[in-house]
Amino acid sequence: MTDNVPSWEPPLAGTESEHLLAMLERLRTTFRWKADGLDAAGLAQRIGASDLTIGGLLKHLARVEDITFAWKMRGESPGEPWVSAPLDDSDAWEFGSAADDSPEYLYGLYDAAVARSRERLAAITADGGLDQDAHWEWPGRGHFSVRRIVCDLVEEYGRHTGHADLLREAVDGRVGEDPPEDWTPVS
Repeated sequence: MTDNVPSWEPPLAGTESEHLLAMLERLRTTFRWKADGLDAAGLAQRIGASDLTIGGLLKHLARVEDITFAWKMRGESPGEPWVSAPLDDSDAWEFGSAADDSPEYLYGLYDAAVARSRERLAAITADGGLDQDAHWEWPGRGHFSVRRIVCDLVEEYGRHTGHADLLREAVDGRVGEDPPEDWTPVS
């Protein structure tokens, strides 16, 4: 048995909040590992009839991070590039436009969004915890709790990490549930 527990591994025993936040980190890390180190062709690889690409997923999840922790949680602007992007409810812009972006841009966009989200979530949880109301409201039903929105984000990452798993295997055969214990992003 090793004493080197990866930073993304959830606690063996912890509070419900600790487990929820750790599962989000584990999914973020697994997704980033699946996306890591690809060139433009690898980021644009498609399989079957799907239009999904790892590059599109990087851009989409960057948007989801910024929208979730800026607007949904606090009612703040998610900032650029989202404010001036031709967005609608279809997610088509981020998935389609990623093919025009360099790998460096896509990795930087995603990594910066996650870093901002970590800071915002730490501030939110320090200032009231997961059970407080978020800004986002379901008309006629009330405000979502921070916990509900984090649960939704875990579900979003679960779905897209599965997509990235299939796409990455098609690119270069990388498979696996977790990154190696000593993994750090190379791109």
